[in-house]
Amino acid sequence: MYDYMFRNALVVDGSGKKPYRANVAVFGDRIVFIGNEGITRAKIVVDASDSVLAPGFIDMHTHTDLEVLRDRDMKAKLHQGILTDVSGNCGIGVFPNTTEALHLAVEDVLGTIDDWNWKTYEEYCSVLMDGGIGINEVFLASHTALRYAVMGDNAGRASSDVEIRDMCALLDSLLSSGIRGFSSGLYYSPCLFAEEKELLALLSVVRQHDAFFAVHHRCEGNDVLSSLREVLDLAAESGVRLEISHLKAIGRKNQEKVPQMLEMIEDYRARGVDVQADQYPYSYGSTSLFSLLPPHILGLSRFEQRLALSLEGERDELKQEIMHPDGWDSVYEMVGPDDISIIYLQNHSNYNGMTLSEIGREKGKDPLEALFDILSEETGLAVMSDVTQTDESLRMIMKHPLVSFGTDALYSSPIPHPRSYHSTVEYISRYVVQEKLMTIEEAVRKMTGLNADKLRLEKRGYIREGYYADILLFKPEALKEDGNDNIGFEAMLVAGKPAYLNGRWYYQRGGKVL
Repeated sequence: MYDYMFRNALVVDGSGKKPYRANVAVFGDRIVFIGNEGITRAKIVVDASDSVLAPGFIDMHTHTDLEVLRDRDMKAKLHQGILTDVSGNCGIGVFPNTTEALHLAVEDVLGTIDDWNWKTYEEYCSVLMDGGIGINEVFLASHTALRYAVMGDNAGRASSDVEIRDMCALLDSLLSSGIRGFSSGLYYSPCLFAEEKELLALLSVVRQHDAFFAVHHRCEGNDVLSSLREVLDLAAESGVRLEISHLKAIGRKNQEKVPQMLEMIEDYRARGVDVQADQYPYSYGSTSLFSLLPPHILGLSRFEQRLALSLEGERDELKQEIMHPDGWDSVYEMVGPDDISIIYLQNHSNYNGMTLSEIGREKGKDPLEALFDILSEETGLAVMSDVTQTDESLRMIMKHPLVSFGTDALYSSPIPHPRSYHSTVEYISRYVVQEKLMTIEEAVRKMTGLNADKLRLEKRGYIREGYYADILLFKPEALKEDGNDNIGFEAMLVAGKPAYLNGRWYYQRGGKVL
């Protein structure tokens, strides 16, 4: 007898092929039967005749490394049908855990946790599985953690040959442990200080393991084309598989570059570079408020940053750098203070929800001066939102066959970007149901099978006999946001264990580290 039978479901199997009607049966942790025979011998039979049955969504780009310890049930992901996460992105990760400087460096993106009671990747996985996790987790080796482990607290600088050798040895060990890839955030400190020789050395290790390289490249704005070419050339020279994180062009004047970006990716692909990309379904983003500062300031400790921002002479120079950047993304200059908003300031909550222009007017100062005031005083979390691109550019990138789904979800602050709770619903309800930019099978392909293929996950990402029963049942036209929750999902199984069924949540923590 089967455990579950989903009867007469519209199966969208993750391959991009046309949906079809079938009965789908689950026994244990696997899908064991797909067909039209009238089999009803199951402990639980679900009438799925009005619903889509699909693989559990796979989030290709997220930052849940610490959130999975704060909420082991992973409600924010489960409640939008995400059953597999990929964490350690943008070069921001939590292992090896060697210094408190790492904790401070990742705080604005990953948030905080009381007890970092692990050192190695294996110990981190043991901590996760000792308490259980609600969804599957895939981890990448992060460039930031490698740099702090080898270079110590002073990682905001170029590395020596010996340090590069030691980073490569550490990366080799991590990839030998089953980690799927390596990530860097060349926009963020300390990764932005990595020179070409360091990157090529690390990528040679990635290539030896046939892993992949996920990268937040240096400039997504004025210099987006040269920045994109840099990582494409690195992939071409090293032979690695390349995943370009949250593909976009920042700033109104840079939207015309999006077709050139896509053409460049296609050109390198035609030349044999295995390059793909991911994208979150919003035209506005979220990251650390401190990331508005120039690279040489980001390389300092938070105390040194606050000290520099408190000095009048230093401020004058910083203004010039921010308004006339050379070789780095000045989001302030590209986006402007009207389109940069405070999501959360830990010690200045009165500014939460306000734009930098509004804060400047309230303080009677230039918005940039107001920003310096805030950052010179803020000792806790500082998270912002910024309007990065047009809806037209978002759609153009989303439709491209090499671009898959990710959320770029952050859970560092109590007031998150909506992508952290609603990305899948936004993706399907707006771009499939309302705008018909994609068919449901195209969208599900980008959210499941395509990401499983990138990650080379065994027997996941598709509705096929013998595959793990990570399954969703939902009505696309019924998907809606509901506060920090969503409605429209009817059933979820994680490896055959019910996470949601018959209107009830079952937090059985059936997830694994893949």
